[in-house]
Amino acid sequence: MTNKIIAIQGNDLSKLNPKTDTSVFLANEIQGKKYKIFYYSPKNLSILNSKVIAKGFFIKFNYENKNFFKILKRHTLDLTNCKFILIRQDPPFNLEYISTTYILDRIKNKVKIVNNPTSIRNISEKLYSAKYQKFMPSTIFTRDLSEIKNFIKKYKKIILKPIHGFSGNDIHLLNKFNAKLISKFIEKHDHIMCQKFLPKISKGDKRVFIINGKICGAISRVPKKGSFLSNMSKGAKPINIKLTSIENKISKIIAKDLKKENIFFAGIDFIDQKLNGDINVTSPTGLKSFFDISGKNLAKTFWKELKA
Repeated sequence: MTNKIIAIQGNDLSKLNPKTDTSVFLANEIQGKKYKIFYYSPKNLSILNSKVIAKGFFIKFNYENKNFFKILKRHTLDLTNCKFILIRQDPPFNLEYISTTYILDRIKNKVKIVNNPTSIRNISEKLYSAKYQKFMPSTIFTRDLSEIKNFIKKYKKIILKPIHGFSGNDIHLLNKFNAKLISKFIEKHDHIMCQKFLPKISKGDKRVFIINGKICGAISRVPKKGSFLSNMSKGAKPINIKLTSIENKISKIIAKDLKKENIFFAGIDFIDQKLNGDINVTSPTGLKSFFDISGKNLAKTFWKELKA
């Protein structure tokens, strides 16, 4: 008999927004196919007597209810009893995140894990983009103050990003060299990413959804007035768009590479037809917003491709 349990390794459910959350959207779709959803947090993952065990709960999602989830049963589960496991907790990609990938590595040949734990450990979401720099605005990865000073002198306006950040957190727009701020930023984040500022971000970026090596759709996210952050968690609004031929060509190149790297689900971002350097493989988002504005249900595509 085929096992019909799907485990989701995710964040605190009470902090998720069901109106936009991709994990809830994916779970809601597959539970309608009579799969059971088991939910646990990374801190509750263990290796006990050579088995990979998670303490969590079986759960039911319901978009109609104010409380969008109902815990059916608390349980300690041997994760090899699952059909699929989804790694869906947010970055930052810290030591806890890395530890969970090593633990899940032990069972990746017994149960399908999305994304593959070895692959997401090997692909630093921003550093991986260094192989595509010809498609990006001018970008450096460094912790050298003199290099950053020269970069600002050359491009006048730049973005500072932590290499292991997420959701638009800790991003700075600089139009002059500020040694104190940058030194503190480096002290906190180690190596950082510096990128030439693209003013057309005011018109929005484009998030491209890649599922099983295929370009499946895209949305634009327009920053709120006065902001340069296109993350919906920072108030950006999604709108329906189409990719340009340039964006489509670049997306296909990256999608092909990610499939070779054993990455099943990813999101990549463009600003003004340039790759912005975020190759989202740890917990890609945006599927619910894409459905709301386009009517296209990529959760169906996700599960169809995964089961295939």
